[in-house]
Amino acid sequence: MGALAPPHSAPGLGGQQSLCPVLGVVRAQLTGMLTSPISSAGFVVGHAGLYQALAMFAVAYFIIGMTVLSVCAIATNGALDAGGAYYMISRALGPEFGGSIGIMFFLANVCGSALYVLGLVEAVVDSFGDSWCVHVLPQSYWYELLYGTVLLALCLLVCLVGASIYAKATFLIFLIVAGVLGTILVSFFATRPIGVPIRLPRFNGSEIENGSFTGFSLATLRDNLGGGYAVDYTTGQMMSFSSVFAVMFNGCTGIMAGSNMSGDLKRPSYSIPRGTISAVLFTYLVYNLLAFLMCATCNRTLLQKDYGFLRDISIFPPLVTVGIYAATLSAAMSNLIGASRILYALARDDLFGRALALAKKTSASGNPVMAVILSWLVVQLVLFSGKLNTIAGVVTTFFLLVYATVNLACLALEWASAPNFRYLPTFRYFTWHTCLLGIAGCCVMMFLISPVSASASLGFLLILLLALHYLSPSSTWGYISQALIFHQVSPYLLMLDVRKDHVKFWRPQMLLMVQNPRGSARLIDFVNDLKKSGLYVLGHVELQDLDTLPSDPLQPQQDSWLSLVDKLNVKAFVSLTLAPSVRHGVRQLLFTSGLGGMRPNTLVLGFYDDEAPQDGLARHPAFTSAREEVPLGFPPLRAPATPKLLSPREYVGIVADALKMLRNVLLARQLESLDKAWELRRAASPPPTIHVWPVNLLRPDSARYADTCSLFLLQMACVLNMARAWRRARLRLFLCVEAGAMPHAQEEKLRQLLKDLRIQAQIQLVPWDAVTPPAGAAEEEEEEEGAVNFPANTTQVSDEYVCAANKLVLEQSPAPAVRFLYLPRPPADTSLYPLYLHQLELLTRGLGPTVLVHGVSAVTSTQL
Repeated sequence: MGALAPPHSAPGLGGQQSLCPVLGVVRAQLTGMLTSPISSAGFVVGHAGLYQALAMFAVAYFIIGMTVLSVCAIATNGALDAGGAYYMISRALGPEFGGSIGIMFFLANVCGSALYVLGLVEAVVDSFGDSWCVHVLPQSYWYELLYGTVLLALCLLVCLVGASIYAKATFLIFLIVAGVLGTILVSFFATRPIGVPIRLPRFNGSEIENGSFTGFSLATLRDNLGGGYAVDYTTGQMMSFSSVFAVMFNGCTGIMAGSNMSGDLKRPSYSIPRGTISAVLFTYLVYNLLAFLMCATCNRTLLQKDYGFLRDISIFPPLVTVGIYAATLSAAMSNLIGASRILYALARDDLFGRALALAKKTSASGNPVMAVILSWLVVQLVLFSGKLNTIAGVVTTFFLLVYATVNLACLALEWASAPNFRYLPTFRYFTWHTCLLGIAGCCVMMFLISPVSASASLGFLLILLLALHYLSPSSTWGYISQALIFHQVSPYLLMLDVRKDHVKFWRPQMLLMVQNPRGSARLIDFVNDLKKSGLYVLGHVELQDLDTLPSDPLQPQQDSWLSLVDKLNVKAFVSLTLAPSVRHGVRQLLFTSGLGGMRPNTLVLGFYDDEAPQDGLARHPAFTSAREEVPLGFPPLRAPATPKLLSPREYVGIVADALKMLRNVLLARQLESLDKAWELRRAASPPPTIHVWPVNLLRPDSARYADTCSLFLLQMACVLNMARAWRRARLRLFLCVEAGAMPHAQEEKLRQLLKDLRIQAQIQLVPWDAVTPPAGAAEEEEEEEGAVNFPANTTQVSDEYVCAANKLVLEQSPAPAVRFLYLPRPPADTSLYPLYLHQLELLTRGLGPTVLVHGVSAVTSTQL
């Protein structure tokens, strides 16, 4: 449909132009938006009638008005740079939405430029082609492609010289379009009733019908009030309400012309709202006025069979022709310039890396010549399609998608309740209701105009979003998703009441203390499997005094730790603190880490031994393909000869502090030697096992399998087995029995306990006869449930016994992937701390990956 005007978008011009603040925006929008009423109003009222046409205008401009309110709200919220809608969306919603919508906006302008060129070619060929009295231009697909290429080359030449030429011509073009409109309005009153012969060369050979311009006639108005849908003579398709509405709406989507000039206006926050609203209101009035005048003066045949009838009834027909040609050519240049500026902005923002690196190059005057050339090439490719109506549907869909996203950006800013989104009192006519209406209206229009194009566009947008989310570099624009998440999470955190905690819904919430991540990469990954969707905090203590420092030394380290979390792909928070000692720092983190009901209930420490630390980051799978990123800003590991930051007494004191604060404690030894990927993917061998020893090996005569600590140990082993990476592993539970006891009765009792706890594990009996009993073990002592009287054990358990217990654990085959052992409570006498740690070292020596566990809270339930 050659006479119809598609969306119009003004360019972002290079350099600061001395545009009149509001008139520049009005002029840019009216130049394109007035072309549509002039050329398509007759088509709309001819098929739909006056009543339905007025309803179409009201619905279309209501949707447009909601989007304009969002545009004005964002435009008045802060400083704007070049890029118009792309700049607004990218800076409001972040790089993913900004980049994907930027590409869609670029394609919309590219297709819009091709659409205008093809429309102009069709109009010229209709006027001067073989089917008319003037035989000047031959007519065929290749000839029309040639004409379009020549016109597009003219647009390219203007854009390469510079956008300033087009800027200077804007006012002249605006005057021409305004003159055409004025001439048409006068013609309705000045032209006498005439008959208009209508040639239908495209589908009916040389058939001629007669239309009538009756002048103002009540009978003519009455005949044109109702709908009279017929076959469109340019396409041969039967028109309906939806198809006519789609064509009409296609010419009403030029509302971004003013905002696209944001980089060229001295006061965009002042000019864009006033200019855009003024232009939209004016074109709405023009649409309604022309619809009424046409219905009152032209019969249905003229309106339906000759979309260029305004030429025939004009008092100066050449002006109408020149005006439409000039405005269409101007719109093609405008879209080409707009596409090049969007492409240049995308390249400058580095969202697509090297793919758009060529588009960054500019001339000495700052004109992005390579972006212009690339845009011209894409437009030329679109011209090969030669299908005007297909391109029109795609163009409108792309523009509507952009407008819907502008509404979404405004809605997100409003719902995020960010203090910096202050639209009052600069622009007071905006609420989240208008945003929702704008989004809904744009989505409905997309599918009404072209369901196929709308579905394809949304699919393409989703692909771009995912690609940018995973591949694009991080930006400094800010992410609206973070503000929305914060706004939604804070009320739920307040609702998380610790007084309503119940053992049925207990989950581990870990605080892992890390001295240097280089030596703890696999431990960090292992604890991530243990947290069972609970809180996970990486804690680090920096031994410095803030009073002696000029600034906080932890702030520069924060990014390195967060990058580590991202690289290892663990779901963890980072909590850093300054303290005079490691023990004081761990206390601080145990007291302050977390928020509300999400606080660590389990402390995880690496084991204290004399082994030289190994750089696990260099061997971790996350860094095998990018070794240059391994440092991450962390210092090198401690040399073997370098003294440690804490003593054995302080280390055991940390364990004692955590138990006093009712925190469960896990001590992890040799977890850096755990190759989880190899252990869990051995297809030829039996499934890997997890060995569980829920008995106090330093005091087997006084420990019970059903005490709090043993049940916590069972729970942690079961939680690890529930992790996706460990589901193939099998739990093996060891039941220690003595000679003369009733092993089958004990085994059955333990099996019933596992059944009640819904834990699937293999039970293996282990005789203690081969293990030398500790001295004085026959003396029974009173003890609390879940706590072993370790001070007595310390004086009774010998190193020989501990080594025998270690050997017994080590001999159980096949070798497991990881072992869980019972961790006794530290002695009350702090002088026995070194002996306590020594016995733990003997007990776990050579066992491979081992976790010592002590639980103080009930974590299992057999009830619903």
